[in-house]
Amino acid sequence: MPHLGWPEILVIAFLILLLFGAKKIPELMRNLGSGMKEFKKSISSEENNDKNVGNNIVTKNESNDVGLK
Repeated sequence: MPHLGWPEILVIAFLILLLFGAKKIPELMRNLGSGMKEFKKSISSEENNDKNVGNNIVTKNESNDVGLK
């Protein structure tokens, strides 16, 4: 992947400004931020669900072992 220096970043920013206009850019960034926030929230909730499922499996196995003794 090619390295992006300051001149390339400035050209990309200028093109975005031309395409969307100054009034739309804050709205686009706000939507991008809220989308990233929702994505992180869903990932963390999935990780918590996976941990809880693992704990429930261990608990069920331990209760079965107690009943067999």
